[in-house]
Order: sequence, then C-alpha cells, then structure tokens
Amino acid sequence: MARRGHHYKRPKKEPPELNITTFLNLMVVLVPFLLITAVFSRITILELSLPSGAGGSTDTKQQLSIEVIVREKGLEIGNGKQVLARFPLLSEGSIQLSVDDTGEIDTSKRYDLKLLSDFLVKIKGKYPDKTDAIVLMEPDIEYRVLISVMDAVRATFVRQTGEEGEADVLQQVVLFPDISIGDAP
Repeated sequence: MARRGHHYKRPKKEPPELNITTFLNLMVVLVPFLLITAVFSRITILELSLPSGAGGSTDTKQQLSIEVIVREKGLEIGNGKQVLARFPLLSEGSIQLSVDDTGEIDTSKRYDLKLLSDFLVKIKGKYPDKTDAIVLMEPDIEYRVLISVMDAVRATFVRQTGEEGEADVLQQVVLFPDISIGDAP
C-alpha cells in the first residue's frame, strides 16, 4: 500500500507589488502647485475687541467713548450720547471714483477720511492715553468702506513742516488702535 503523503505543495505566492506610479505623478503635480501658491498668499489678521457693557463697569469716573458711525450719507463722530461732528459724503466731481476688478465702483473714496483723521488727531491731543474706539456701521455699507474707516481710525500721517532749508516730514501717528465694531443705531 502506498502511503499518501500529506504534504500538499502550496505554490509560493509572492506578495503583490505596490503600484505607486499614480501617487508619484500626483505628488509631482501637487508639490510645485502648493509651493507656488504659498508664496503669493498672505494672511492679514486684524485683532478686534468687543465693546464693554455699561453694567459691568465699577469705575465711577466718566470714560470718554469715541464712536465713529458710518452711514450711507456720511460719517459721524460721537461720544455715546451726542454727535460731535458730521462729515457728509464728498461730491462725485471732487473725487476720482475708481472701478475694481469686478466692475463695481469703489464707494470708499466718497467718505472724507482725511477730515475724519484730522478730527481724531485733535481728540487724541486732548486724550493721549485713550487707545480704544468703536466703529458702528449701517447694514448696507460695503466691507471695503469698513476697512478704510478702520485704517483711518487706527493711524494717520501728519505732515511736520521742516525748518528753513529742510524738507517736510510725514510722520505716522497712532490714534486709536483698539477698535471695536458694531451696528449703527
């Protein structure tokens, strides 16, 4: 009787080879793309603070509140109780309106930001330690107007006349860098 062998010959299977050529093709395209776009992207962060509530203050001394209200008809500066100054929109004839890439007119040029900055410089002269201001906006005001007004409230350039024979100097003056934003009443 012949003995049956219990030895089954198993065919030796080699593990399948990984095909990574498509992955490498993706990396060849993706890495240069990410490197190129990373060079041109720039993130600007603007830190804002929330306005403090009137009920939480234990300070009995009256604090000056500077409110810049952006309306469709112009700018207003107030102290929380009354309007201190109004600056109407500039006429279209006195300014050169520019058109952006999408074909829309840049309405931020219609606001008299120079006059706003000059008025805020006077306030800063009276209250040099004050660093906060509130910018209040009406609902239909464009975002670029908000940014332009915030830049004007934060800092401005003041021309200092030089002595005889010296040139005038433009000096950047920090006005109210701590800006809170909100809806206009």
